[in-house]
Amino acid sequence: MKQTLQLHLGQQLTMTPQLQQAIRLLQLSSMELRTEIQQALESNLMLELEDDDAPQDEADEAQPETEPAAEADIPEDLPVDTTWDAIYEGSTAVGAAEEAGSQHELIDNRPASSPGLQQHLLDQIQLEALTGRERTIAEVIIDAVDEETGCLTQGIDDLLAGYPADAAIGAEELEAVLRKIQRLDPVGVAARNPQEALCVQLEQLPTGTPWRDEALRALHDHPSLLAERNHAGLCRALGIEAEELEATLALLQHLDPRPGAQISATTPEAVIPDVLISRRDGAWQVELNPETAPRLRINAYYASLIQRTDQKADKHCLRNHLQEARWLIKSLRSRNETLLKVASAIVERQHGFLDHGEEAMRPLVLREIAEAVEMHESTISRITTNKYMHTPRGTFEFKYFFSSHVPTSDGGEASATAIRARVRRLIQEEDRTKPLSDSAIARILQEEGIQVARRTIAKYRESLAIASSAERKETPGR
Repeated sequence: MKQTLQLHLGQQLTMTPQLQQAIRLLQLSSMELRTEIQQALESNLMLELEDDDAPQDEADEAQPETEPAAEADIPEDLPVDTTWDAIYEGSTAVGAAEEAGSQHELIDNRPASSPGLQQHLLDQIQLEALTGRERTIAEVIIDAVDEETGCLTQGIDDLLAGYPADAAIGAEELEAVLRKIQRLDPVGVAARNPQEALCVQLEQLPTGTPWRDEALRALHDHPSLLAERNHAGLCRALGIEAEELEATLALLQHLDPRPGAQISATTPEAVIPDVLISRRDGAWQVELNPETAPRLRINAYYASLIQRTDQKADKHCLRNHLQEARWLIKSLRSRNETLLKVASAIVERQHGFLDHGEEAMRPLVLREIAEAVEMHESTISRITTNKYMHTPRGTFEFKYFFSSHVPTSDGGEASATAIRARVRRLIQEEDRTKPLSDSAIARILQEEGIQVARRTIAKYRESLAIASSAERKETPGR
C-alpha cells in the first residue's frame, strides 16, 4: 500500500476553556456569581475590584512602559486541547443568603424549598409549543421520572397502560413527546438508562464537536466494549488510533449519566434583582443592577512584574494568572451584555404588563426572544434561569414573563398568565352570595373572545389557591 499525504479544509466548532467558562457563568444566579467572583479575587493576584472613588494616579504610576510588551507575548487564546481544570481552579458554590433590599408579595410567597426535578420539568413544558394532548402525555411521563437520578422508572408499555383505552395513544406518539422532554434542562432527563442519557447529550452538541460521532458510535454499537474498558477492541471497532480513542473517552467523561441529580430540592436564597426597570421620559428603561455586576480590572503592579522577574517559574505563574483574569473579565462582560439584551427584549414585548398589570401580559416563548436577539434557545434558557427583574410592580423571575398561549375568537392569542389574572379579578368582584362557578367564568371569558374550557378554569383557580364556588359561598346577612 502506497502512503500519501492529503490536505483537507474544513470547519468545526470546539469547546475551548473560554467558551466553557462563558457558558457556565451565564447560568449562575446573582448570589452564585458573587461567590464565583470572590473566589477569583482570592485566588488570582492579577484581579481587583474597580473602585470609582479611588484615585487612578497610583495605579498608573505602577504601570511601567514595558508592560504592554509583556502582555503582547501572552496569547489571547490557549490551544483548544487545553483542559479547563488545568488552567482554572475555580468552583461554583452557593453563597449564604443575604437580606434583600426590598420585599414584595411575590418573593414573600416563595416556598420554603425548591420544587424539585419534576416541577422543574413541568414548568418548562408550559413554555414549550405543545398541544393539549402532548401536554397531557408529557405530564404522565414526568410523573414517572425519578427525582434523584432523572431516569424513567417505567417502560413504554407501562406508561401506555396508564392511559384510558379511549385515549388511543400509541407508542410512537409517546416516544415523540418523550424525546422532547429528554431535551429539556437538564439534557438527558427521562432517559431509560444511562446509555440513552449520554446519547441524548451527545446529540445536543454541535455537529462539528470533535469526537462526537465516534462517541455516539461507541455508545450505540459497542456499549459492552465501553463497559469492559476494552480500549484495543474499541480502537479496532471504531477504526481510530489510541490517541483518538483517548480524546473520545474524555468527551464521554464530561457528560452526566444521571442528569436528574443536578436538580435537587434546596432552600432558596435571598433574591437580589439582576436587572432594574424604571420609567423615564415616558419610556421603560433597562439597566443592570450594579450590586450584581461588580467591575473587575487587572492589577497594574502585578502585571508589570511579568517583565521584571527573571525566574521562569514565577513568570509562568504570573502569565497564567493574567490569562485567567482576562478570560474572567471577558466572560463577565459577555454575560452582562447578554443579560441586558435579553431583558430589553422581554420588556419590549411585555410593556403592557408594566403599564397595566397581569391582565395585559402577552404570550411569549423562548424561541421568540432567541430570534429577536439572534441567539440559541438554550442560551436564552440559561440566561433566564434564576435571574430576576425589579419593576415598579414587584420583583419577578425572567421566566415569569414567558407563558403559553390560548386562542381567541378573532384568531389571536391570549397569555395564560393574563387569563389567570382575569379569573382572579372576576372572583374578587363576584357576589359572594352567588359565587361564579368555573363554567360561568368560562362562559364570561368566551363572551370576551377567549376560548377556554371549564377544566382549564378549574386548573387556573387551583393554581391561585382559590376555593371552589361551593366553598366560597356566603350566607346572606353574614
